[in-house]
Amino acid sequence: MDRKAIIVLLVSFLLLILWYPLVNRLYPPKPLPPRTNTLASITNVPGSLTNQPSLSAATSFPGGVPVISTPIAPNQPEQFLVLSNDLARYTFTSHGGGIKFVELLRYLQRVECRNKMGTNAPATLNRESSVPMLGLLPNEALQGDGVFKITRIDKGVRAEKALTNGLVFIKEFEPTSNYVVNVTTWIENRSQTALAVPPQEWNVGSAAPMTEDDSLQNLGILWYDGSGKHAEGESWFNNYTLGCPYFGSNPRTLYVAGQSNVVWAEVHNQFFTTALMPEEKGHQVTARKFDLPPPSREVLAANPRANPKPYGFQSSVLYAATNLASNQALEKKFRIYAGPKENRTLERVANQLKNDIDIVMGYTGPFGFFSKVLLWAMNGLNRLGLSYALSIIAITVIIKLVFWPLTQASTRSMKRMASLQPQMTAIRERYKDDPVKMNRKMMEFMKEHKVSPLGGCLPMLLQIPVFIGFFTMVRSAIELRGARFLWACDLSKPDTLFFIPVLNFPFNPLPLIMGATMLWQARLTPASPGMDPAQQKIMKYMPLIFLFILYNYSAGLTLYWTVQNLLTIAQTKLTRAKDEAIKTPPAGPQKRKNNRP
Repeated sequence: MDRKAIIVLLVSFLLLILWYPLVNRLYPPKPLPPRTNTLASITNVPGSLTNQPSLSAATSFPGGVPVISTPIAPNQPEQFLVLSNDLARYTFTSHGGGIKFVELLRYLQRVECRNKMGTNAPATLNRESSVPMLGLLPNEALQGDGVFKITRIDKGVRAEKALTNGLVFIKEFEPTSNYVVNVTTWIENRSQTALAVPPQEWNVGSAAPMTEDDSLQNLGILWYDGSGKHAEGESWFNNYTLGCPYFGSNPRTLYVAGQSNVVWAEVHNQFFTTALMPEEKGHQVTARKFDLPPPSREVLAANPRANPKPYGFQSSVLYAATNLASNQALEKKFRIYAGPKENRTLERVANQLKNDIDIVMGYTGPFGFFSKVLLWAMNGLNRLGLSYALSIIAITVIIKLVFWPLTQASTRSMKRMASLQPQMTAIRERYKDDPVKMNRKMMEFMKEHKVSPLGGCLPMLLQIPVFIGFFTMVRSAIELRGARFLWACDLSKPDTLFFIPVLNFPFNPLPLIMGATMLWQARLTPASPGMDPAQQKIMKYMPLIFLFILYNYSAGLTLYWTVQNLLTIAQTKLTRAKDEAIKTPPAGPQKRKNNRP
């Protein structure tokens, strides 16, 4: 590969990185115009909450009965009751008779990089929805105007609503430990005749970005049918194919699934989840995507990573219609978990969610085991006094020591293969007209010289599951949220120091250091036998692709990979130095010739 080709590769790589900043600079996104039916930006003051846009009807529910109708507009002022424990503060509302929002007292809404921690509000769940947790999505036939009488009881809060036809709707909430709320509900027929109870759509809650620059790809809904998980997110609602839009596709507005097998359902962002766990399996689960108000021009100018069109997800569990005889009651029990996606906390939750922690955390599939082991090791080292950044470095060192013998053998095998390349080329030329015989002779030659074509690849293949497990663990480990290392104030996000003027492109030092160490490592790695010289030069610049992919990923992952590269470079140099010392015997004293006259 000549110098021109290398320059073309570098320019192409720079264009890949700078493409989106250039487009956004030349064609800046326009904020959505304000709408009267859009959710307003809210604070933790209950009075600032507003109504959400109209929800579509779920026409696929058994019997074809629409589950929800036009949202109810209560004509009475909203009343609130607040209960707190050492973990959370629950605000209950009379509009819908449920939990308006949950404030997590041990977590902040945003991680401040330049200001002192503790200056902003607690992380709040369901703050964007007008429908409370375990409220029924608007259905006038079941809850009238939606205004409940809420009162404080011995262990929690009671919400009650009496309809004119004799139906009485009662809910009792009991906050417990570990972010769990036990809920018991009754629909009582206090009339003298049998009454029909319409289908019920119990709201799980909503999930939205915690800050304006949180990745929307981490939002989603998840439900479990007793044997497997079902997860949907942006790609499903946008009707993408293989993660990409295609011509003629129309966005989806409503997700409906399940056949009387909904064990639990949840909505989540990157680090927090709201899960509804019914005692009786739900018939179906629904989910909707709703738009949030766009950030102001000032916010977009101050933070180029801010999402110009933010959105959230809302989910609910459905139950079919039924009939109640006179003086008969329909009782249902639920548990709500509204808290962090923290493995240690979820392990203490004494309900059906306890057996499905790996699904909530995302530790499923063939590499889930490695994610769990790495999280356990990171938390264990942290309990011994190491920071999470030092724990990541320590884990990387341990992994390198485990794979040290294999990597050392791989380096020596590749070096021996390179030294035998002339003889192997001669064998290929001699038997080029007989591929079967050429392969047999080649294998005999390599066996005679004790080398293997897989010797250089095996250590890399064995480390792939560890890397993917680390990738998954870092993505969902709330422990890294706000964890600091040198200039990086949050290991769960890129270590951006500033944005380059004009381009609004982030300057992230750790990925740049990672890319430099990868290029250094590529230059030290012996060339693979049989590879074309041009291909060898291309392989040396392959690290630039990884730099492009991981440039805006979490600092925790790039820290791991950077340390891994540095350790590999050190091992390569040590192995070479040791081999050179073996090949070059030490100079000893020369024997004097005894010349006798």
